Amino acid sequence: MNEPYLLIVDELVARHRDQPGALLPLLHAIQEAVGHVPDAGVPSIARGLNLSRAEVHGVITYYHFFRNKPVGRHLVEVCGAESCKAVGGDALMAHAEGLLGCKSHHTRADGVVTLAPVYCLGLCAMSPAIMVDDKPYARMTTVKLDRLAAKLEIAA
Repeated sequence: MNEPYLLIVDELVARHRDQPGALLPLLHAIQEAVGHVPDAGVPSIARGLNLSRAEVHGVITYYHFFRNKPVGRHLVEVCGAESCKAVGGDALMAHAEGLLGCKSHHTRADGVVTLAPVYCLGLCAMSPAIMVDDKPYARMTTVKLDRLAAKLEIAA
């Protein structure tokens, strides 16, 4: 991790350390500032909040919205919860992999897009759902995904 990331993490730890239940707000702040929660920042976070590194790492890896690696300029998340799976979520993910030119959990080589599965986007009544750059899209189809990818210029 380069030095600027460490400085940002340390600054945010200092700002949040006295807040009750500081870990989640701190992780959100770090991710917003840096784009992800760098693994190299975990010791500083743990030390600053008097937690073990395992506790901090466990929270980062438990919640799907925290990332420990940088993502592409666009983040495409495909819901994999039961409701979305029941109406074609797996096929939608397979289509997204081909359309975007990268596998699930990966960033395309040009850094334009990262494709990530998520457990639930909370749009169960309008499944299947995806989220692109924090904007939800419901009742998604392969045709709608093709149009969206073309509009955003993210198709491979």
